[in-house]
Amino acid sequence: MIMSHMNGYVQEASGQAISHRERAVDCPGDDSGLIKSPHCSAHMERIQHYQEELKKRREEDSRGKHDIDPNASLRLKKLAQNPKVGIDNPTFEGKEKATKDTFSQDPVADMVELLQALKWAKHCLADAQSQEDVELIMQLLAKEDFKNAYTIYSAVSEQMTRVIPTSPLTSQAEDLCQEVQKILQSSQHKEGLELKVLLTKPHLQAHDSVAGQEMEEDNLTQYIGETVKLVRLEKARDTPLGATVRNDMDSVLVSRVVKGGAAEKSGLLSEGDEILEINGVSIRGKHVNEVHDLLQQMQGTLTFLLIPSSQIKPAPHRQTVMHVRAYFDYDPSDDPFVPCRELGLSFQKGDILHVISQDDPNWWQAYRDGDEDNQPLAGLIPGKSFQQQRETLKKTITDRSREHQGRLWYAKKSKRQKKKSPSTLSRDFDYDDILTYEEMSLYHQPANRKRPIGLIGPTNSGHDELRRRLLSIEPEKFAVAVPHTTRNSRIHERNGREYHFVSRPAFDTDLAAGKFIESGEYEKNFYGTSTDSVRHVINSGRICLLCLHTRSLQVFRSSNLKPYVIFIAPPSQERLRTLLAAEGKTPKPEELKEVIEKAREMEHNFGHFFDATIVNMDPEQAFHELRRLIDKLDTEPQWVPTSWLC
Repeated sequence: MIMSHMNGYVQEASGQAISHRERAVDCPGDDSGLIKSPHCSAHMERIQHYQEELKKRREEDSRGKHDIDPNASLRLKKLAQNPKVGIDNPTFEGKEKATKDTFSQDPVADMVELLQALKWAKHCLADAQSQEDVELIMQLLAKEDFKNAYTIYSAVSEQMTRVIPTSPLTSQAEDLCQEVQKILQSSQHKEGLELKVLLTKPHLQAHDSVAGQEMEEDNLTQYIGETVKLVRLEKARDTPLGATVRNDMDSVLVSRVVKGGAAEKSGLLSEGDEILEINGVSIRGKHVNEVHDLLQQMQGTLTFLLIPSSQIKPAPHRQTVMHVRAYFDYDPSDDPFVPCRELGLSFQKGDILHVISQDDPNWWQAYRDGDEDNQPLAGLIPGKSFQQQRETLKKTITDRSREHQGRLWYAKKSKRQKKKSPSTLSRDFDYDDILTYEEMSLYHQPANRKRPIGLIGPTNSGHDELRRRLLSIEPEKFAVAVPHTTRNSRIHERNGREYHFVSRPAFDTDLAAGKFIESGEYEKNFYGTSTDSVRHVINSGRICLLCLHTRSLQVFRSSNLKPYVIFIAPPSQERLRTLLAAEGKTPKPEELKEVIEKAREMEHNFGHFFDATIVNMDPEQAFHELRRLIDKLDTEPQWVPTSWLC
């Protein structure tokens, strides 16, 4: 089942229609020519043309509505038999008067007539089942609840048919005002003088300004029976339009309004709006690629003729920016599912992304940290749930493939094994196990509570040497956590200074309670570093330094210690050989290769835990870089998981 879903996704993504299912109409870097916008009068002429067509259509519909068969209604049949107001009156006024005089506004009278018609129909029917159906309808109509509901429906329908003006009646109120003032100059009546004072106030001038703009430019009108609107946007090279379009049959719809563009800043374009014309060029029937090429050539004022979206828009709310750290690499050019490749935002594992819109749960809009000034438009990145879903599909498909290979292996192993089903290798994945994004917040460490520094790296990468050098140079600033052990103390050792000496049962109790960041066994004795020991160093005002194993990272990061983890990566194999030779070590080629491969494995599996990476090309440079990173914690706020600050 999952295989079929994934195949469907791939087929959809590979089709030509899908490859451009959504197209950015104006992106940074597009080569734009200059096409001057036509004058506003041209648009008004087209709107008047549309209004004339609509008027003709309404007249035709009106004539059709009055061509009524008198035998189609009991009332009209009775009206036709009335010599006083005949339905055959040739004049339109007569028909209209007959309709008004005959059709009652009383819902009770309508109900009585309907019941009489049903009785007559029942009498004419010979089929027993049909007679029973009519009887059921008559019983329903006779119920008091139904009558009350019909009365309410009639009252609401009458209210909805009342015409309420939605636009100004004129844009020349000021001219009419001056004309009336001339007439009132010689008037001595009290009412005339009061009217003259009222007409001297500036409200009518303001009315003309607003009415003129609404009636001449952005007035809602009709386009072959559809409500349309005119929208003007200014397209500049430094501010892209910021919208994508898609095809829906012959229509071209606004598919997405991108944050940071002129469309989003103006608030005049909405998702779902149908584009009829752009600067007088008809858009209906065009492919999104044609619309893209057309807008690429245009510059300056763009005038859109639109049919507003019929979708119910949610109440506007302030968008909250969410800051996340990415835990996977993303390249939109390799993603067949991205709706608009031009707007896809590439990023690498560890990048901080500022998510400014999650309106589309599948495709968020975001900026990379530090690129806001150079990135005028927000980019599209996969939403968290969408990314988790497709990673789950990939893992399930991989496991199904392995299971299939396992079955083939069992079949070749023996015929007897063929009858038995091998144990399945697949499992149900928890979405939380799939790393996508983690919400982050800025944190500035207090002067008296330094963040512990965790150094991690493969053997011979130099992380332990860097820790020892920091401790020897500035012992008043750096310290290590005193570990716990179950072995007996030696003569020169003091409890709490070199080690915390504890019994085996006490150690096991603390281990079960999760009090150790890391622990292990050496020569039948147990050793461990507790969170309390690290916290003791922090409370003293010093920086706690730890060299960690990868299996300790999860516990260390899940504590409330707010650690800063630095990965010390080895250099190339030849450079590593030179550095180790300077220390008097002569590793074998396979040992050097193992160090490099171990470092890659650590970075691949645990890189999302690293706050910084230092490639140890030169011990002196690596030491200064380590000091710089540690000192930066005092001067600059750092991104930490939001959960740490809750």
